[in-house]
Amino acid sequence: MRTTKQEELSEPLPPLEAQRSRRRHVLDLDDFTREEIELVFETADAMKEVFQREIKKVPTLRGKTLVTMFYEASTRTRISFEQAAKSLSADVINISASGSSTEKGESLIDTVRTIQALGADVIVMRHYHAGAPYLIAQHVDVTVINGGDGCHAHPTQGLLDLYTMREHLGTVEGAKVVIVGDILHSRVARSNIWGLTKMGVEVVLCAPPTLIPVGLGPPAFPLVTMEPSLDRAVEGADVVMPLRLQKERQQRGLLPSIREYIQFYQLDLRRLSMAKPNALVLHPGPMNEGVEITAEVAHGAQSVIEEQVTNGVAVRMAILYLLMGGAQ
Repeated sequence: MRTTKQEELSEPLPPLEAQRSRRRHVLDLDDFTREEIELVFETADAMKEVFQREIKKVPTLRGKTLVTMFYEASTRTRISFEQAAKSLSADVINISASGSSTEKGESLIDTVRTIQALGADVIVMRHYHAGAPYLIAQHVDVTVINGGDGCHAHPTQGLLDLYTMREHLGTVEGAKVVIVGDILHSRVARSNIWGLTKMGVEVVLCAPPTLIPVGLGPPAFPLVTMEPSLDRAVEGADVVMPLRLQKERQQRGLLPSIREYIQFYQLDLRRLSMAKPNALVLHPGPMNEGVEITAEVAHGAQSVIEEQVTNGVAVRMAILYLLMGGAQ
């Protein structure tokens, strides 16, 4: 018997073993357990089923309100969270730095308290200051999700990257992942290191010495090694993830020149051929094609960059579901 569109909208999610998450906020992956990460992935698998429906929407979070507060420019993360919330039938309010009361001198905490008083259930924040989401989490009763804070963390990006690897590799434990580029200023790299190592992944960091921070290797991270040569780093790799070279750092004298960076650290077809056959290419975006990655690699058969974007919606749906929705 054919269901109506209204009946399909009211159809619940497939049965899940997952119950409502016990955690209140998602600020980074350092406090996630391996079991919690698996729970997110199991839930994201169910969320992807929603995309196959004629109406890509379920009523799980009907009546809930998500507020995005982005004090830095964003395309993928902001739209991904908005799509995830709307697919779960939540209401979405977008706030940016321009046009908010912070331009008039209001403190960040007072702005967030106002948003809470207006009925927000969850706040997704991106801020140029590291630690800003942690600060507001201490002063509000609503759920806070870190959408990226300074050079510190981007937990949902780390989860969607790991989820994409899992889809293709089957299991990530024992895999070798190479992260190459501006690691010093990358919140994506830091969250990925937490998530990957918790799942038993060997991580190789490759960058000019001036762009590798202190403290990301042993003893704090036994599975992380440093390799300044990209040719050596990619040997036998299951995944290679170039990071955007932040051109503004060039003005700080951390690199001799962009041309030299391209010569030694650009991922091209020759270097990719040194990795395992069919090794995956990921990139958190936005890409500087022709700088950290060539167009042939970015859009080649081994690239799963567009899949990362799609998986980002499923993973963020899973996070919202586990934090706010509970089991059906």
